[in-house]
Amino acid sequence: MTRFAFEIAATDGAARTGTITMQRGVIRTPAFMPVGTAATVKAMKPGDVERAGADIILGNTYHLMLRPGAERVARLGGLHGFMGWNKPILTDSGGYQVMSLSALTKRSEEGVAFASHLDGTRHMISPERSIEIQRLLGSNIVMAFDELVPTTSTREVQAAAMERSMRWAKRSRDAFDSGGDHAANNAIFGIQQGALDEGLRKASADALIDIGFDGYAIGGLAVGEGQEAMFGCLDFATGQLPVERPRYLMGVGKPTDIVGAVERGVDMFDCVMPTRSGRTGQAFTRTGPINIRNARFAEDQGPLDPECACAVCTTWSRAYVHHLVRAGEMLGAMLMTEHNIAFYEAMMADLRAAIAEGRLAAFANDFRARYDAPKGE
Repeated sequence: MTRFAFEIAATDGAARTGTITMQRGVIRTPAFMPVGTAATVKAMKPGDVERAGADIILGNTYHLMLRPGAERVARLGGLHGFMGWNKPILTDSGGYQVMSLSALTKRSEEGVAFASHLDGTRHMISPERSIEIQRLLGSNIVMAFDELVPTTSTREVQAAAMERSMRWAKRSRDAFDSGGDHAANNAIFGIQQGALDEGLRKASADALIDIGFDGYAIGGLAVGEGQEAMFGCLDFATGQLPVERPRYLMGVGKPTDIVGAVERGVDMFDCVMPTRSGRTGQAFTRTGPINIRNARFAEDQGPLDPECACAVCTTWSRAYVHHLVRAGEMLGAMLMTEHNIAFYEAMMADLRAAIAEGRLAAFANDFRARYDAPKGE
């Protein structure tokens, strides 16, 4: 059976549409991966995530190593059996969460020592331990361990972090390759770093290509630099990565972020936005996001998005979902999240179709015009 194969079916400018084929299934690209941080896409059952259109989800190495523990998940049959998801799973390396969530971190060439945000216990993640955790979880796409620093850091700090990340990438690759059957049946992606600096990004890409990975992620963006700066970086960063391999923009993002990144040649995305927004009352629609908590929806009998064919929009009204959310009912968060995931997956399907039919520019311009149009509120 195929371990990992990426086929580009059509291009439109820098954008591509195609498929990633793995033993667990086929991933249609451009792809959006719902985030299943703690072995669950929050407020959704796995079957509903699949019916919404997702081909792959993301699991979080840092959170799962702390609770319930990677060794426990392995004893219980791996992440797929544990959570009841049979399609591909990508796991991040844990590096971002170590840097952003943990108190008292200490970085060294070995790895990162840190205190758990749950109970303060001390842990160490090295490239080798990160890959081991992802193997125990049964990840299908494993991410190399890297070091993230803010884009506001000095170039010297950014360069040092990038260079260390490349040394860690080699150690991650070596650890993955020693993984026996898991390595023989799954894939590993490297992560390009270098903040917003074109020269650092190029050096990072060259180092990763020299090591050799199944796919390449663009890391260190969507951390507060703003859309214009992110797009400016993508204008050169994607082209520095191999055209024949998937490109994954980590942690992105808003719908217009994704559309713009697809135009610049990105193939894969993940973000907590559709699930987190669903739990806080924000629904995504073709004409922009709405806050369902607003009083104007209390008697609105229309669907969350009149153009959406998801189970939520074809069954319940804005008024009902408004009531659930305002009343703090669990079903409110569930319905909002299900719709938002369906919105994102439908957007990806529309992008794939537009690329295949050579009309991406028209689709993207129309999408932005409608999504960003001033609202009469």
